[in-house]
Amino acid sequence: IPSFTRNWLVRENPGRLPAPFDRFDVASIAISVAALGTWTVIPDSSTSGLLMAAAATCQAWRLSRWAGERTIRDPLVLVLHAAYAFVPVGLALVAASIFFPNAVPAAAGFHALGAGAIGSMTLAVMARATLGHTGRELKAGRGTSFVFAAILLAGSLRTLGAFVPDDGVIHLAGAAWVAAFAGFILVYGTALMRPKAR
Repeated sequence: IPSFTRNWLVRENPGRLPAPFDRFDVASIAISVAALGTWTVIPDSSTSGLLMAAAATCQAWRLSRWAGERTIRDPLVLVLHAAYAFVPVGLALVAASIFFPNAVPAAAGFHALGAGAIGSMTLAVMARATLGHTGRELKAGRGTSFVFAAILLAGSLRTLGAFVPDDGVIHLAGAAWVAAFAGFILVYGTALMRPKAR
């Protein structure tokens, strides 16, 4: 994400650039790995909760160092930051579910990390890779912007659905999810089946 962001900013919007990978990033990753490992073994312990909270804080701070707010003009870059935002949100929700199990369902964190972070990042990379490997310009049209909006909405609604007893929110999340992937097929299916553009 920082690399794609840096390349775009240097070319299109000179100014503040993403912070280079440093010891803070190494520490953040190490804390996150420790948090997930501890949570896997002792999921309901306060140690897991504290490590998850620390990991969420570190990942949120990492994201803030990448100058994502300066990429708003390019959906292909902006969506990477939006997708990654689900990581600290998901970790924070898992931490909250440990300390406040009656108020925050653990499923909220799972869906933020799964449907939100993984789902959104998967489509974001699929779109970028398809454009690049088929020889097309790295530019998001309206169809691509719709796909990104739909998958981000799906992840958000699925996370929210963990708090709402009514299945309506989950159904909306499912509809947005289907719309996102169906939209991807409509927008990029032809490009993937044709020879590489020259």
